[in-house]
Amino acid sequence: MIHFDIANLEKELNGLQETVAAPDFWENPEKTTPILAKVKEIQNKLYKYNKINSELLNLESLNDLLLIEYEQDLSEELVKNTNTLEKEIDKLEIQTLLSEKYDKNNAILTLHPGAGGTESQDWAEMLYRMYSKWAVSNGYKLKELDYLEGDEAGIKSVTFSISGENAYGYLKGEMGVHRLVRISPFDSGGRRHTSFASLEVLPEITEDIVLEINPEDLRIDTYRASGAGGQHINKTDSAVRITHIPTNIVVACQSERSQIQNKETAMKMLKSKLLELKEKEQKEKIEDLKGVQKDIAWGSQIRSYVFCPYTMVKDHRTNYEVGNIEAVMDGDLNEFMESYLKMINKNKF
Repeated sequence: MIHFDIANLEKELNGLQETVAAPDFWENPEKTTPILAKVKEIQNKLYKYNKINSELLNLESLNDLLLIEYEQDLSEELVKNTNTLEKEIDKLEIQTLLSEKYDKNNAILTLHPGAGGTESQDWAEMLYRMYSKWAVSNGYKLKELDYLEGDEAGIKSVTFSISGENAYGYLKGEMGVHRLVRISPFDSGGRRHTSFASLEVLPEITEDIVLEINPEDLRIDTYRASGAGGQHINKTDSAVRITHIPTNIVVACQSERSQIQNKETAMKMLKSKLLELKEKEQKEKIEDLKGVQKDIAWGSQIRSYVFCPYTMVKDHRTNYEVGNIEAVMDGDLNEFMESYLKMINKNKF
């Protein structure tokens, strides 16, 4: 059970502050960073809680005044401030839900189109744009790690990271198959098509997480990055592909300037996948990470995006849906993410 236990939070903060005040605290930088981060996290929680509690007391006082003597302006102020406070409480609830082991980590995402060639590849690129828009509008940093463009349009695959507080916590619910229904721009007959693309979401492994990898289990290949130009091209053989032989997991990175940097980033990606496998106790196939959504096809989608004959985006797990599909494709995903978090944590409050 997760509770917003103020007494325990204050007790934990006092203990951490005593640790920080110890004379030998700064001697080991590797240990200081996570402790200071935890101190900041608890301080932010307590600040937000105390602010909300103070505003609630003010609203109660305002309400008491109205009960004594009604005033139109005062009544409107009470309604306005109550609505604002309700939104702040909702935000605090969502942040409290983000309490799983890796929720605060950065996220590594990979998009793959389903069967259907150009149509599905174009859909995968549309989803990449959608998540890029979401990242920017929510103050996250997106970095493209590996990109393989489609034959005629779209992409065959793309791996990218989204960095910032709680990135993985918000994005973990996006993992699965996404279904598109629309009039295909690639069909001269103007017929309606259904396309699929899968999204894999993994937490980026931080330095404090130890995961031993035998160098003999790795095959490392270098190659020249492919692409049409611009951000997707590298003129030297600096791109790196790493294969973990025991599990047949393959990761690649071509976004950095040097081979060494690409190798470091690829190793982070590999560690994320291996850790996920280890924790799920599934060491045969990386596809197991997709849980029950293994096939990029009918019946496996977590969400449908319908452009025709009507407009709707519906999450099939939470049943949350909206009609403004343009806003969703421009990155308006927070309600979907928050509905999912509330669903999986409904027994914790």
